[in-house]
Amino acid sequence: MKYLYLLIDLFTVIIPLLFSFHPKINFYKEWRWFIPANITTAVIFITWDIVFTNQGIWGFNGRYLTGVYFFNIPVEEVLFFICIPYACVFTYYCLDKFYPPKWSISFEKGFIPFLSIALLITGLYFYSRWYTSVTFISLALILLIIKYICKSTWLMRLMIIYTLLLIPFFIVNGILTGTGIEEPVVWYNDNENMGLRLLTIPAEDIFYGLELVLLNLFFYKFFRSASRVHVAL
Repeated sequence: MKYLYLLIDLFTVIIPLLFSFHPKINFYKEWRWFIPANITTAVIFITWDIVFTNQGIWGFNGRYLTGVYFFNIPVEEVLFFICIPYACVFTYYCLDKFYPPKWSISFEKGFIPFLSIALLITGLYFYSRWYTSVTFISLALILLIIKYICKSTWLMRLMIIYTLLLIPFFIVNGILTGTGIEEPVVWYNDNENMGLRLLTIPAEDIFYGLELVLLNLFFYKFFRSASRVHVAL
């Protein structure tokens, strides 16, 4: 199906986009901060994507694409970095607003450093496998910076909500990596990852997805806070 990847992007974002205008949600009012946050993060991930595609770490099946490319990646992949973060940050915004998660402070004090150290160790162990090492090490460093340098207080809220986001993640990423279709939309060179798959999804994708959402949310909150400080001044 030539437009499969494009349809996945559109169906991922259409419901969050429509509900952004619901009077009890009004997420469209957050666009002034989310859009620059999304652009900032997208530039990082698209650059990463272009480099890894050039290196053959992953690639794309033209059978499911429109054939329009940005540098060496399909336009559908560019849209992925807009549509997926929008749906995820919108979900975070709604759940945090209406059903804020609760957790133990002592659990948070142990969980973030444990996760960061585990990611660093794994990334260093698989240092020669670029998808694993770059994803795990960069995510570990970002978590530590956001937690201990930026002193953000929302990391555990994201972690809890991300476990719920894994449900649509497995559906979307499952299709993209070949679940239920003849060939994958996105293929991976298993010499550059751990070779551990969840259905057809490389395990690294879970942490890559977390990093994508994490940076979008961080920049969104950063621009939001900076705007309020500017208004106060």
